Parts: sequence; C-alpha cells; structure tokens
Amino acid sequence: MDEKYIIPNLRNACRVLKLMGQNNRGYKITELAKPLGIPSTSALRIASTLMAEGLLRKESGLFYLGPVLIHLGSCTLAATELRDLAQPILQRLSKTTDETAHLALPCDDRSLIVAVCDSPHPLRAASSPGTLTDLYTASTGKVFLGYLHRARIGEILARHAPPQRTANSLTTLEALEQEADRVLATGFGVDDEEFTLGVRCLAAPVTGPDGRVVAAMGITAAAVRFTSDRIPEIARHVKDAAGSLSRLIGHH
Repeated sequence: MDEKYIIPNLRNACRVLKLMGQNNRGYKITELAKPLGIPSTSALRIASTLMAEGLLRKESGLFYLGPVLIHLGSCTLAATELRDLAQPILQRLSKTTDETAHLALPCDDRSLIVAVCDSPHPLRAASSPGTLTDLYTASTGKVFLGYLHRARIGEILARHAPPQRTANSLTTLEALEQEADRVLATGFGVDDEEFTLGVRCLAAPVTGPDGRVVAAMGITAAAVRFTSDRIPEIARHVKDAAGSLSRLIGHH
C-alpha cells in the first residue's frame, strides 16, 4: 500500500485498539504510548477521541475497550454466519418471486445489506453488500424501526434527519411512528418508491432464538413488476423465507 495515503494518527489509533485487544485489562496512557513510540499527550488525544466514539471507555483512570467494539464484532460475526446460512434461502426467494432478494442486519441505527441474490431481469435496483441505508425509507430499515427502535424513533430522528429522497418519503415523527406500528401489525415493511422512484421493496424480520429480531430479509423490484396489488403475495413469500432462516438459527 502506498504510504502517502496513510494517516499517521489514524494508524496509531488502530494500533492502540489492537494493542488493547491483546489483553483484556485496563491501560494507563503511558502503557499505550510507549509501545507505539509516541508522546503521552498524543496517546491521550487518541484515547480521548476513541472514547468519544464509544470505542474505548475510562474507569478509575484506566482505559478499556468500549461497548461499540462489541457491537461491531457481533455484526461481523453475525454477518458471516447469517450470510452463509441465508444464501440458499435467498436463492429460493429470488427464484420464487423472480426478483432480487437481500439480507440486512441492524447496524448503528441503520440497515446494513450483507447479502444479495440478483434477479434475472436486466433492470435491477438492489443495493450491493456493504451498503448502509437509513431506517426511514428502506424496507429492511422499517423492519428494524418497528421491531427494534419503536420507542426510540424520536431520539433517532433528532440525530439523523430523515432525507426527502422522493415525494413518497416519510419525514415526520408522526408518519414514521404510524409506519412502525403498521410494520408491527402486518409483520413486514414496504419501501413504496420512497428510496428510489420506480422501485418497490418489501422485507420481513428474521428472529433469533431469544425472540429478538436479528436481521431482515426482503426483495427489491421495479414497481412496474412489483405492483401494489402484489404486496400480499410478495409478503407471503418473503415472510416464509424469513421464517425459514429464523428456524434455521434456532427460533421456534
């Protein structure tokens, strides 16, 4: 890799995290600075920045790895395991609906696409794996908004203003709370040309052994093929597929 693109302090921050990951204990600033060969003041600035982002925490004068790393690690592990288990189910769902099927995980108040099985149609509008979408317009995001964040919608709105992506996008607290309630009542979320005009999506929750929603599975299609009168039919297929994955990971 070309060293001219490396940011020294960012590299040192990464090294701080890797150093602390070698031993699950608290560290003094001097213990972080010495192995990296940097001044204690620089190590303190790095640790303070990481702490502000939840990657470190401070207790009794010592720095520890923070709770955000647990979430990121869980997302990585879950993404790998779920993606592998979901692939054949996504393939069947894509074949049954003749549309693109995808799997998403909740990640930092957004929806992370981790697997996609493409439709045979030349016109595709699905996001690629690794794409982060908001909770307000994406069908998978709406699943998480209803099942995981119903009580926090106002708080999330205060931090992340809803984008008006199309004329159909929901942007008010009242509208999003009503949408979250509709998701809970029907068992699926719909992106009704709210993210992109001409594209309709539908997703259903994937539930873990403890009954908590851990992912969302859905399909993305051109609105000319996935018309609104097909929502009940598509919802049945998507909910069946999501249920299959839920049972596979231990939900009964």
